[in-house]
Amino acid sequence: MNMNKIKEETQNYLTQLQEAIGKINQGEIVSFAQDIINTYKNDGTIYIFGNGGSGANASHFCGDILKGLSCQLHRKFKSICLNDNSPAMMAIANDLSYEDIFLESLKVFLKPNDLVIGISGSGNSPNIVKPLIYANKVGALTIALCGFSGGKIKEIASKSVHVNINNMEICEDLHLAITHCVKNAIIAVMTEEDKPQKEQL
Repeated sequence: MNMNKIKEETQNYLTQLQEAIGKINQGEIVSFAQDIINTYKNDGTIYIFGNGGSGANASHFCGDILKGLSCQLHRKFKSICLNDNSPAMMAIANDLSYEDIFLESLKVFLKPNDLVIGISGSGNSPNIVKPLIYANKVGALTIALCGFSGGKIKEIASKSVHVNINNMEICEDLHLAITHCVKNAIIAVMTEEDKPQKEQL
């Protein structure tokens, strides 16, 4: 086993990760957190979706919102990860098109006061592009978490949080870190405005 090669690749990855962190636009993250808070105050629902690792990040972020944020407050955040209904996704993909797996679910629920978050490394996946276009037509706020050049979703979404690096794994790492940053920032703000929940209902 070539341990030197392992050390070299490990160091290369960590170096790229550190460099990518330095490129993150903090203002985009602050705006992202504010939009989630505004959606909560307007009694809207947050919809999140993505493919592959981005889908895992979408599910993770939704869990953080439902548990990490909502357990701190009397009135809860409303959040749905469209990835988490696998029977619906498979049925839509089989009977209609894989490009519509998130769009068709969004059509059932979406209202103008909602927030739609599409996560994609490339920013060009058709099944991420189409629901963002639909959400814009409905009047909902749309946010793209994207990497590489930003792709189509950076142009389509109302706002974006862009990780400008041409490495899918690091892009996914930083998208998760960004959602953790947003969650912690929101907790800090919201617990000042709403008394913590004292007992489990």
